[in-house]
Amino acid sequence: MTLKLTPGIRYLFKLFLVVSVPPVASVLLSKYLDLPTWTIVTASALALPAFVALRITYKEIRVRRRAAALGARLAPKTVLKGWPANIDILMRMMENQRTGYPGDGLWEFTARYGPVWNARVLWTDLIFTTNPEHIQRILATDFKNYVKGERFRSAMHSVLGVGVFNSDGDMWKFHRSMTRPFFSRDRITHFELFDRHAEDVIKQMKKRMKEGLAIDFQDLMGRFTLDTATEFLFGSSFHTLNVSLPYPRYFSRSIHSPSNMSSSTQAGDDFASAFYEAQEIISNRGRMGDDIWPLFEILGNRTDKHMKVVSGYVEKVVEEALGRKKKAVEEGKEAKRVDEVEEDETLLDHLVKITDDPTVLRDETLNILLAGRDTTAATLTFCIYLLSAHIHVLSKLRAEVEEKIGLKGKLRFEDIKECRYLRAVINETLRLFPIVPFNVRESVNETTWPSPDPNLPPVYIPAGTEISYSVFMMHRRKDLWGPDAEIFDPERFLDERLTRRKDVSIGSTDRRANSCTKKVHTFGDL
Repeated sequence: MTLKLTPGIRYLFKLFLVVSVPPVASVLLSKYLDLPTWTIVTASALALPAFVALRITYKEIRVRRRAAALGARLAPKTVLKGWPANIDILMRMMENQRTGYPGDGLWEFTARYGPVWNARVLWTDLIFTTNPEHIQRILATDFKNYVKGERFRSAMHSVLGVGVFNSDGDMWKFHRSMTRPFFSRDRITHFELFDRHAEDVIKQMKKRMKEGLAIDFQDLMGRFTLDTATEFLFGSSFHTLNVSLPYPRYFSRSIHSPSNMSSSTQAGDDFASAFYEAQEIISNRGRMGDDIWPLFEILGNRTDKHMKVVSGYVEKVVEEALGRKKKAVEEGKEAKRVDEVEEDETLLDHLVKITDDPTVLRDETLNILLAGRDTTAATLTFCIYLLSAHIHVLSKLRAEVEEKIGLKGKLRFEDIKECRYLRAVINETLRLFPIVPFNVRESVNETTWPSPDPNLPPVYIPAGTEISYSVFMMHRRKDLWGPDAEIFDPERFLDERLTRRKDVSIGSTDRRANSCTKKVHTFGDL
């Protein structure tokens, strides 16, 4: 029987091995030199802090020299209250996560130090940027030099496993090659499936409006995307839209609780709740860092109970898919080409043609489900929120849809392409509320970034440095988008402002990330 250690116990064991070396070395050296007892005790007590201080000092000197040798400068280091190791900054970030709004605290540093700075929490560099050129290098032009890294993968592994969002290098390429054929234009423009579930959404909204009660639209979109994503990817839906929606808190839920919930729908609710809780835990791990989060999980892995629910469903559908493949092989109907997707084939059916490894299949399907569900649910929720607050935009959008598509006509990709204002509304929604507002990477090799201030040298990025970037904050920079940067205005994607700022990103192009917004995740974000 294999002993399963908790993340905290594993961390403490590794920490003990590291911190015990300097004191043990000093004791052995003192005895070899035949020094008095008080010298041995003093040397043992001071050995570890002295070793840590020397290591930090040596690294800082080496980094400064390398930056100078490359004609670059270091990113400015942040200071809040002047606490040792910037612990006050870490505490502020954790508090803002619990009670604040995305970007709280970070705007202050950006205003003081510019679009790129170094938080340096616990004597570890954390470079933060909102500069378009830097983000373009991370996600495109120098993509290979920025990876998730071992620290990130370790924190996310208990939920994301070895899936595409938690892999680098050849493993990431493998996952991309597995899924790419499935997401062709023919597949993603197959609207019938989504139209059926959209009708369920409208029915639920009409029913609740007749009761004169409010609708939790975020919950509604979560149900819609869970039902569509599971049917699209696995061939079977949870049908969470087939029961009554949650009632407002001020309404008596005991009287009006749904009584027609099937076992499948209950499983869907349980799955969604467990998946959200697991994502929240790993998001907090990422914010705390690998030197802190294991200490909060000494008694056990906090994701285990939630992932037991999530994995139970995913493993079941994987087992069913493997069973269908086995039956097809026995009947001589096995697919001959794995790079082609048949008309009625689901993503899971496609994946089992490539591999029989249940772990790879489970992790990959879970990662894709995360991407397909949360990103769409978040964008739809924010879009409706903005439309409800800007009636003139809603009226103009409705008029375009009536003209280009019609209210009862069959949805076609060609008609949607003609809806320029619809595209502008979605772009503006993604500008203000990008699906991956914050994300992290780790540099593989040392490099330099262009200086946001042309009068200063480029910024030096050491190898193995954790880097955080924010598309959310970049999209709200007034120097890039004008004084109305925080105002919802789809017209900016139709008038001269679009060509004037064509070099600015309009949406997160990183499909490997996880969200770190509250309650809506695609991983910071995860």
